[in-house]
Amino acid sequence: MQLKSKLARNVLTIGSWITLGHPSIAEIMAAAGFDWLVLDTEHSVLELSDVQMLIQVLDSQRCPAIVRLTSNDPDQVKRVMDAGATGIMVPMVKTAADAKAAVEAVYYPPRGQRGVGLARAQGYGAHFQQYRLWLEDNAVVVAMIEHIDAVNAIDSILSVPGIDAYIIGPYDLSGSMGRPGELDYPEVQTAIEKVLEAGRRLGKPGGIHVVEPDPDQLRRNIKAGFSFLGYGLDIRILDTLCRSHMQDIRATV
Repeated sequence: MQLKSKLARNVLTIGSWITLGHPSIAEIMAAAGFDWLVLDTEHSVLELSDVQMLIQVLDSQRCPAIVRLTSNDPDQVKRVMDAGATGIMVPMVKTAADAKAAVEAVYYPPRGQRGVGLARAQGYGAHFQQYRLWLEDNAVVVAMIEHIDAVNAIDSILSVPGIDAYIIGPYDLSGSMGRPGELDYPEVQTAIEKVLEAGRRLGKPGGIHVVEPDPDQLRRNIKAGFSFLGYGLDIRILDTLCRSHMQDIRATV
């Protein structure tokens, strides 16, 4: 079952973030069994050429590649989709207009406004019609809910046709509320619960990014009702494992 179909059926999926541009990182994480992987261009030094290379690696592992953009820029959307991305994750979606613009940047007319070009996604020009059909059935658009303005407009955002899922960015959300990094602050938790409730009511799957790789926190979020969950990221998984292993080793030698 393709990712878009899983989202439409509210099937639990767990992904992670890639910020390091080495193909082995992508290959290892895809082989580990993540349901999707985000190539993060917003908070990393990944360039477009890195993104295409990593997409090619993930394609070889049959792992959907979602590109986290730096902004809701239709030219950037067009380029990463032409590189072969399964979909996009759009930061700082605050209004229904933001969400609609993201959807229109992914799809060709008449559904959207995406410019038509020939690149890797279209088989370098040999399979444009096949790609056009693939796009309708497989492209994924994820709205990042990471500002209190988005929380206050959540019903209208999630009601936009073509938004397949949402994901809460807890750090930016807490920052927009004047409590950066205070994820357990009551008002931050209330905002998160408001988004979860709206998604449940509107039948829109979503989740939250569990930035620190904590299995117990992931399980709590699943129990709360989230079904599209980001778990850690390459640098945090590497750092926490290295530190914990070395602490255990130092304690016994």
